[in-house]
Amino acid sequence: MLAKEELILIVYFIVVILFLTTFGIVFFITFQKRKNKLIYEKFEAEKRFEKELTQSKLEIQEQTLKNVGWELHDNIGQLLSVANMQLNMLAGKTEEPGKSAIAEIKAVVANSLQEVRSLSKSLNNEVVHYAGLEASVKNELSRFKRLNILETEFHSAGESIELPQKDAIILFRILQEFCSNAIKHSKAEKLEISFCYTPVALKIQASDNGTGFNTEKVQKSSGLLNMKSRAELIQTDFSLKSSETMGTSLYLLYPIKEIASK
Repeated sequence: MLAKEELILIVYFIVVILFLTTFGIVFFITFQKRKNKLIYEKFEAEKRFEKELTQSKLEIQEQTLKNVGWELHDNIGQLLSVANMQLNMLAGKTEEPGKSAIAEIKAVVANSLQEVRSLSKSLNNEVVHYAGLEASVKNELSRFKRLNILETEFHSAGESIELPQKDAIILFRILQEFCSNAIKHSKAEKLEISFCYTPVALKIQASDNGTGFNTEKVQKSSGLLNMKSRAELIQTDFSLKSSETMGTSLYLLYPIKEIASK
């Protein structure tokens, strides 16, 4: 009889231990799931905050560039136009020996007016929207070539498509930043940009033949971070390769289907 009671007691303790163990396991799993959920939500919130912060910065930059573009077109452009008209009036009152000098000055003013208007277009995102990404890039390269800054080439393969306005502007600003770095820092003589359209992606490559740089030393530069953050906003793969003897190359992979389906 005693043995039976001991057996029942042992079974009771085993059941209690199993229950407590099961409860502990369930509690631990639930706690870990809740903890992981909170960590994930915190990570997503930080990610959204960073994205919104970056988006706000870019919107401010775009508005600033647009305002500068307007100022160039409306103010500087008008002043140059007035100067050109005054030169025309002066030429009518000047004897033949001085007309050639006035003609040369008029040519300089006319070229300056053309460059100011061209620059104002590249700064205004509305112009980029209406002209399209490819035409805007061509206009930028043509401007560099006219100014004898460096030789430029543009290549396009595949059937071009119209990109969403925001994405086209962001891609254009990334390429503008690359071109600016090529002109200011690389001492390049040639700049080449190519577009390759596929059914699922737009592949963009930009390269210069400049001095290049050590990418590890400039990972935290504002220009490079700006290009990366812009690319991340439109889920575009970003890669920059450079060496001190082979120049610099930028690679962008813009996912057409993924973006279009959102």
